[in-house]
Amino acid sequence: MKKDSILIVSGGMDSITLLYDFKDRIALGVSFSYGSNHNAKEIPFAEYHCKLLGIPHIVIDLAFMPKYFRSSLLEGGDAIPEGHYADDNMKSTVVPFRNGIMLSIAAGIAESHNLKYVMMGNHGGDHAIYPDCRHTFVEAMSKATQEGTYPGIQILAPYTDITKADIAMKGKALGIDYTKTWSCYKGGEHHCGKCGTCVERKEALAAAGIADETIYDE
Repeated sequence: MKKDSILIVSGGMDSITLLYDFKDRIALGVSFSYGSNHNAKEIPFAEYHCKLLGIPHIVIDLAFMPKYFRSSLLEGGDAIPEGHYADDNMKSTVVPFRNGIMLSIAAGIAESHNLKYVMMGNHGGDHAIYPDCRHTFVEAMSKATQEGTYPGIQILAPYTDITKADIAMKGKALGIDYTKTWSCYKGGEHHCGKCGTCVERKEALAAAGIADETIYDE
């Protein structure tokens, strides 16, 4: 299969699963360092898995975001709320239009490398909290990148309508080592075990029948 895609790869469970799921068509993995609490934990895993699969990987610095954007994700671990991912308090973790910014940059890189698609690893559980993970956003953004580039770059988000448990089951079938992924928004030495992404990680691994070997601080 022809390598025709860029993947925005964070180093979390979703994008790493997508990396393995579509490895035969991914020409480049792109990570963004945007000042989040957990960037330093996630990005090395993105690099690790890309290297393992022989996929080139780059990191793009978006250091301006913590200066001008407001989100608990950018304010230090103590600002991250605890509780279930679907709880209203998790809305504080929204980084305004984060995916729109990253997809725009990735679309420009795709056009510059004669690639046709940009892939992202959002999933159904993101919809309630993050506007830039919803089906309508993906469709609108893909329309914009098609209209705004000569080759008509398209956004592909294959996991938009499935759950994180579904993703974990895909990862199990693909033989992915999820201990080499990062979920926790607090970005401490270990996963906190209490924030929404940690809770969701636990639930997804349990639903998929995967032994959870993640080290939690709780």
